[in-house]
Amino acid sequence: MSSQTNTLSLLTIGVLLAMPAAHAAEPIPIEVLARVPVIQSVSMSTDGKNLVAIVEVPGGKHDDTALAIWDMDNLDAGSKITPSGDRMKFIAANAMKADRVLVLGRQEWTGQLGGCGEGKTTGATKTFVSKTYLTDTSQKKFEDAFASNVRKLGMSEDMQRCLEIAGTSSLVNTLPLDPDNVIITQLSGMTLSGNYYLYNLRTGETKLLLKAGGRTSPGLFDPRTGEVLTKNELEPIAPGEYEQRVYIRNPQSGEFEVHDNLTRKVSERYTVNIVGRDEKTGKFYVLTDLFSDQVQAWMYDPATRKFEDEPLIAHPKFSIGSLILGTQPSNFNRILGYVVNGPEAEVTYIDPDMRAIQASLQKSFPGQLVYLGNYNDGMSRVLFSTESAKHSPAYHVLLDRKRIVTLGQQRPDINPKDIGEQRWVDYQARDGMMIPALLDLPAGWKQGDAALPTIIHPHGGPWARDAGGWDGSGWVPFLTSRGYAVLRPQYRGSSGLGRKLWLGGDAEWGQKMQDDNDDGAAWMVKQGIAAPDRLAIMGYSYGGFAAAAAVVRPNSPYQCAIAGAPVTDLGRIGRSWSDNRLQRILQGNTVKGMDPMQNVDKANIPVLLFVGDRDVRTPSFHAKGFYEAVRGKVDAKFALIPNMPHSMPWYKSHQTETLGLIESFLKNECGDGGL
Repeated sequence: MSSQTNTLSLLTIGVLLAMPAAHAAEPIPIEVLARVPVIQSVSMSTDGKNLVAIVEVPGGKHDDTALAIWDMDNLDAGSKITPSGDRMKFIAANAMKADRVLVLGRQEWTGQLGGCGEGKTTGATKTFVSKTYLTDTSQKKFEDAFASNVRKLGMSEDMQRCLEIAGTSSLVNTLPLDPDNVIITQLSGMTLSGNYYLYNLRTGETKLLLKAGGRTSPGLFDPRTGEVLTKNELEPIAPGEYEQRVYIRNPQSGEFEVHDNLTRKVSERYTVNIVGRDEKTGKFYVLTDLFSDQVQAWMYDPATRKFEDEPLIAHPKFSIGSLILGTQPSNFNRILGYVVNGPEAEVTYIDPDMRAIQASLQKSFPGQLVYLGNYNDGMSRVLFSTESAKHSPAYHVLLDRKRIVTLGQQRPDINPKDIGEQRWVDYQARDGMMIPALLDLPAGWKQGDAALPTIIHPHGGPWARDAGGWDGSGWVPFLTSRGYAVLRPQYRGSSGLGRKLWLGGDAEWGQKMQDDNDDGAAWMVKQGIAAPDRLAIMGYSYGGFAAAAAVVRPNSPYQCAIAGAPVTDLGRIGRSWSDNRLQRILQGNTVKGMDPMQNVDKANIPVLLFVGDRDVRTPSFHAKGFYEAVRGKVDAKFALIPNMPHSMPWYKSHQTETLGLIESFLKNECGDGGL
């Protein structure tokens, strides 16, 4: 894949991109959205020598991936490419130091899991397994990353298979200043506990940093040395109740000491995340919502065991998502900026160099979000990406602060003019709570035009949220380019938008959480955007549950529902929410409310259900059972997609089939004569 070099000045580029042109919006073809992204998972090594990405195999059928590596000293020569194997497909990559590259692959697998990971405890399970590989820039040899010999005497064949499926090692910290070492976690085949090691990328040698038991995990590592500075321990304090205790290493004694004012009951679900340390004062940077509905950045002094009187960084409406710390010798471990988790991730740089580069690039790509990625010391090489609701992510390198090299765009065949406006809105639910939402409109629609067919599109999770910018699933631009308005409610139970909204969803599945979706539909009608007789609800995973719930709720505002990989039987998922005991405590106890499978006699609108036959997160019995129960009462359709897992990335065939099902159902089978 050759690079496209742009030697125009930043100002000239901005002028050219801003030039208007008349255009009539066209539906984005299914094959354009279904193809493998042209480029994704892009990173540059900290020394600025190598750049890696996952790319579409050149000259193929747009359905397979490859690993691409660029030599940054000869960027114009293009990349060296290694295609995926026949079974194991590359899905992510990361440029490491010492000329090493970390690659993640995934392949179909069918067999007996025996309780290992998600899937059946008995019989065969159709699923996917992932493996992480290490290679170098020559790409001649791919080895299991950070592998150790976990085969032990007395270990059963089932346990050995489990370790092979689940993997035994993973990367934890890249230690940017260390030329050779990274921090990894490695599963012990004898104790089945994860230990943490300093790992030499050149020699494979390891040094133990921390032995982690079933309830102990590391917190913050010293980014210079790899020393463990903080750790967390889960301790039972009552039946079904745990406390997460935070320990900080005392620099004088070298011993870990518990800090009570950082310790909280797990069930309270406070965020207390130690993300860095000020090397001059020894104080820690803590992201927490202990003092606000939103997460703020605070300084914590381990010597006095107190937070400072005022937050370091706070936003009046949104949470602080992260601090941006320097990774090069000239700025190492300094706060360069921060990220606000607003409608989209909003980056603010306080470092003058970073701020100037960001501002210049923003002028070059008007109307798009510009995110700075990896950079070398001195910032003569800066990897950055651009995107918007209308533009799929594109990846570029800024050379010597004046020349832009564009590596490629995920979906270059999509015309931004086929995609309409995106807005962040708030509306009032029936009980007075304000619900935020993302609204996407068809291109060219304006207030006062005829009301639109509208899709209410709740996200999955439910402990998640939508963010503005490009929709990676492709569903939103697919729908808006076909003339639908799309509202994505951040219903109560959504995380990342404040504790009140998040906790408000507890035990409200199909009830207040569902009211929020319906109230969003009513708001759309009141605003003159949605036609009241042309409403549908469509969701995936938890969003699929919401669509199934809409089928059986009385007085539905929708003409039909589309439920992808839905949960429909709360009784069954409540008992098997997770193999992890902490996960059951945190989220499993909140999965209560109106159970669609207990209310199938009330079904009143048509429904399309689809799920992959390799989905072990929400197995097909949920969708199939609901379909069987309602199909005699309403028009119902069920599709089992061959070889499709729960989570993306999907094959081209998966996208082609699901998008085709959605398009046909909305057009022909939603309500009377289609939506």
